[in-house]
Amino acid sequence: MIGIEHYVVVSAILFVLGVLGIFLNRKNIIVILMAIELILLSVNLNLVAFSAFLNDLVGQIFAMFVLTVAAGEAAIGLAILVIYFRGRGTIAVDSVDRLKG
Repeated sequence: MIGIEHYVVVSAILFVLGVLGIFLNRKNIIVILMAIELILLSVNLNLVAFSAFLNDLVGQIFAMFVLTVAAGEAAIGLAILVIYFRGRGTIAVDSVDRLKG
C-alpha cells in the first residue's frame, strides 16, 4: 500500500533536484526554468497527495491554479528568451546584466 509518506518523499526528492538544478547550473537559463518547473511540480504533488489523504478537493483545485501560473511563467519566460536571443545571439546568464538601462 502506498501511503502519504511515499508521496512526501518523492516530492522532497523532486524539490531538492529542482533547487540543485538552480544552484549548480547558473549558465543555462533554460535549465533554470526547467528546475523552477520541477519545484512547482513537487509542490503540486504534495497538494494533491494531502488533498486525497484528507478527502478534500481544495488542494487539487489549488494545484490546478499553480499549474496555470506555471504554464504562464514558462510561456512568458521562453518568449523573453527568444527576444533576448534575437538581440544578443546568446542566452548565457552571465551576459544578462546588459539589459540594464
